[in-house]
Amino acid sequence: MSQPVQIRFLEGDSETLISAEGRIAIFADAAAPLSPLARKLDRAARGALTRAVSSEAFGRLKPGEGLELAFPAGLAAEAVQILRLPKRTDIAAARKAGAAIGAAHGSKQLTVLAESHPRAAEISFGLALRAYSFEVYRSGEQKAPGPVDFLTAKPEQVAQEAGPLAALAEGVFFTRDLVSEPANVLTTDDFAARLAAMGELGLEVEILEEAELAKLGMRTLLAVGQGSESPSKVVVMQWKGGRAGEAPLALIGKGVVFDTGGISLKPAGGMEDMVMDMGGAGTVAGVMRTLALRKARANVVGIVGLVENMPDGKAQRPGDVVKSMKGDTIEVINTDAEGRLVLADVLWYAQERFNPVGMIDLATLTGAVIVALGHEHTGVFSNEDTFCNAFLRAAEAEGEGAWRLPLSEAHDKLLKSRIADMRNSVGREAGSITAAQFLQRFVKPETPWIHLDIAGTAWAKSGTTLSPKGATGWGVRALNRLIQDRYEG
Repeated sequence: MSQPVQIRFLEGDSETLISAEGRIAIFADAAAPLSPLARKLDRAARGALTRAVSSEAFGRLKPGEGLELAFPAGLAAEAVQILRLPKRTDIAAARKAGAAIGAAHGSKQLTVLAESHPRAAEISFGLALRAYSFEVYRSGEQKAPGPVDFLTAKPEQVAQEAGPLAALAEGVFFTRDLVSEPANVLTTDDFAARLAAMGELGLEVEILEEAELAKLGMRTLLAVGQGSESPSKVVVMQWKGGRAGEAPLALIGKGVVFDTGGISLKPAGGMEDMVMDMGGAGTVAGVMRTLALRKARANVVGIVGLVENMPDGKAQRPGDVVKSMKGDTIEVINTDAEGRLVLADVLWYAQERFNPVGMIDLATLTGAVIVALGHEHTGVFSNEDTFCNAFLRAAEAEGEGAWRLPLSEAHDKLLKSRIADMRNSVGREAGSITAAQFLQRFVKPETPWIHLDIAGTAWAKSGTTLSPKGATGWGVRALNRLIQDRYEG
């Protein structure tokens, strides 16, 4: 998997800094003098840094943004990047500044002059997240990111603060890698094998194969994958870092490794993007990796349903009726509304086996949520206000956009079927809400539950502040924060 850039936290001196090759990044504020080492760097550069910080261009910058001096006289470095970042700043601005450094970072040496900045660890985290690239399939020599020396007055303290953030970055990278992989590589078998390998980190991982899923009664999940050569699977990952016997939080992920729409075939244009239809399962996997790496003091189970939705002589048809593990019958109106069929069985299984204290499912479920919220916010649905509000606070703290949408009896009535207990699709009107209402039918009234429709946020065609274009890893940070704040007390 892709590894975050390696960062060394060191004490610095002016001689080392002046002779440093590659790139240098410093932090400044127009209203404050340069830091002690930056002043020495400025003298060597014949006042170029002072002139830059005093310029109108620097004055127009927002916190976290920067400008660049190319080939400054008196220094060995090819460029000095000057970021506007006051010492009194919030986490978002610090990560944004780090991301600006990470976006410009290439394969050469990078020296970051943080000195006594109180947000040094957060800056390093932003740098790591934005420096991600997925280039596994490019021919020719792959250039790894250059080494990063982070110069700080208290290297041991900053390194300790950055430790959990490094674990989180690795979890985000794991999710991004999974979502970026082509479907001919990330088959259901390969996906399950990558999750099983996390047993080395202390996770307990089980893979439920088709015969066992049939025995359990997961007919709706199996129906989605019956037209594919790839076998359907459910993977259960348990992290037992909390008190023995304490019920876990359950994270549920939709893992459709490729979605053609099935017999209700999607248009050809843009279908290549459906390699990311396993984004919910990818996020769950990234969270579980993070928890194991940082040895979280909580009990969490991650369960993902892995299927491929293909058109075939054996594929399910519009008009079919399937029976869920819960026992409800479902009329399949549209085989492209397949994610909810996968989640229905996995949600019920999670409750029957683990009786969780709360349950959160993630899925690239509907295009309708993109119409409603664009690519800035995930659609959030819940049956319990306290649980939902805790998640929304965690998402806000991590800068991951999330917006709660309603559930109602009126929307639930739209699921009525002519011949079965319910139908899986009601058309375009309120599409993301009716999908959530469908899922709620498989949630026990006593189980606090959140549904996250990440169709608009799992993938960014133009990139975000903390991620390049492509897979974002949305949700790993917010869910890790929720677990930290709510379940690790």
